[in-house]
Amino acid sequence: MKLAVFDCDGTLVDGQAPICEAMEATFAEFGLAPPSRGLIRRAVGLSLPQAMRQLLPDSDEAQQHAMADAYKAAFRQARTEGRVSQPLFPGIAEVLHGLQDAGWTLGVATGMSDRGLSFCLEANGVKDLFVTLQTADRHPSKPHPAMLEEAMDDAGARPGETVMIGDTVYDIQMAANAGTRAIGVDWGYHHPEELTAAGAEKVFEAPHELLEHLLA
Repeated sequence: MKLAVFDCDGTLVDGQAPICEAMEATFAEFGLAPPSRGLIRRAVGLSLPQAMRQLLPDSDEAQQHAMADAYKAAFRQARTEGRVSQPLFPGIAEVLHGLQDAGWTLGVATGMSDRGLSFCLEANGVKDLFVTLQTADRHPSKPHPAMLEEAMDDAGARPGETVMIGDTVYDIQMAANAGTRAIGVDWGYHHPEELTAAGAEKVFEAPHELLEHLLA
């Protein structure tokens, strides 16, 4: 058994623009000045209430959850209006198919919702490649290990047979908490130096390098 669990946004797909736009719309709805896009990107990977807490450290739990709900509504509206683009990063489809062809089992662990993840993967034609999909709807926020632990349970894999692949320190820390390997990618939201400092065994600049490393 070899299990590769991927983060979604920032690792598999590029959804930066619609995330930032929905967050800006949410802050405007609450009469607040939006954080910079750099700060918004830093919060990607966390579950929504935790992301709101990071962006508004002086807010209370009720406001964080209210703003998380408003963000979901803003994102759904943008998707309904055709304003959401979440394409696979170039080369990612080849990584997924290459691993599957080599006998790897694939999964996703993401701060996205069940609905959002399903829509994203189906739109990119890759949903059927994954045997386990873990989201923030059913688990604590990263870096809590619950999502990764459930993915291993679904796949029948042990920590020593599992690698977590992500673009944020939250992914790398989740892997450490679950006792699995961790690999970083630098085409997402956090800097390579941060991923290495958090415990990533390698950080790759291109998807083909990631595939070559895993198949070596």
